[in-house]
Amino acid sequence: MSSLNLDDFSDLIERPDGGVRRDAEERRERLIVPPGALGRLDELGEWLSAAQASVRVEPIERPRVVLFAADHGVAELGVSARPAGGAHRLVRAVLDGESPVAVLARRAGASVRVVDAGLDCDPGLLPEDVVRHRVRRGSGRIDVEDALTLEEAEQAVRLGMAIADEEADSGTDLVVLGDLSVGGTTAAATLIAALCGTDASVVTGRGGAPIDDLAWMRKCAAIRDALRRARPVLGDQLELLATVGGADLAAATGFLLQCAVRRTPVILDGVVSAACALVGQRAAFRAPDWWLAGQVSGEPGQAKALDRMALNPLLDQGVTVGEGTGALLALPLVQAAAALAAELPEREPGAANTPAGTDETGADDGASSDEAAAGTVNTTD
Repeated sequence: MSSLNLDDFSDLIERPDGGVRRDAEERRERLIVPPGALGRLDELGEWLSAAQASVRVEPIERPRVVLFAADHGVAELGVSARPAGGAHRLVRAVLDGESPVAVLARRAGASVRVVDAGLDCDPGLLPEDVVRHRVRRGSGRIDVEDALTLEEAEQAVRLGMAIADEEADSGTDLVVLGDLSVGGTTAAATLIAALCGTDASVVTGRGGAPIDDLAWMRKCAAIRDALRRARPVLGDQLELLATVGGADLAAATGFLLQCAVRRTPVILDGVVSAACALVGQRAAFRAPDWWLAGQVSGEPGQAKALDRMALNPLLDQGVTVGEGTGALLALPLVQAAAALAAELPEREPGAANTPAGTDETGADDGASSDEAAAGTVNTTD
């Protein structure tokens, strides 16, 4: 019997400060740029104000990419374009700076942390700081057996919680969450289908490395069989993660919940982080207020999960590679919103808030004051 009850997070998580958000909205009305002219950046700035409990938004200076890594036994069925047990190669590419997320992180000034929750490889292949948290080697085939024991699921969730605490204590002010896995989208889709009460075909996508039609059918069948095992344990989120999740998904769920406890904003990436967020929402309904959906991954399961949590993705660039890449693309947008909310000056008291490019009379900058007064511009010689 586990001593951990995820429902306890409901009492620990508070929403971002609503009073501060209202004050931030009022301040936004006083800025020199008219309300609405910056589009969704206004909304992001107000969200950051509430998350930081500060009307004047602080800049995002210490962002961190956190990637949970694991192999999934269901990959043995040929549901992924990558070989079963090959997730350690994805980790090595990140560590060597040769993956998309590593390249983008360098450009964005974000550090990257990889956590081995359940890779199926010799620990000696990777650095000690990556593998030292490993819960187990690989996971069970969720279509016929549990991914984890209940004790392993608790260990994985507590691992995620500990990583969240370490990041908060070190001064991380925003997290980009991703995964490095083979077979992870199959487990994620199963969780989403179970929690949304839908069929396998509705949530089955083609993964980060796109699969062909035959592999898609194998994946759909695996999710269908895993769903039969998931439905009887829907009342217990920890048991659900043990039955059809995996060490990386359980760790990411614990990470997301504890980030909400510690008031650390998180940008979600694709279907895997969306599935973990959905489990987290089931445990603590306020938790999604601390998360942003970074991008549209094209996975139907992600769309289903984000719709259930009322999270609207920031970007849609057709990025399917996973590994936190799409979410990292959204980081500069969030940083821009923070900078604009903090640095744009307020207009002088009594001054009209006119659109940029027009003068006080509403005439274009290029027209003379006489022409503006007349309401026409003389175009004849």
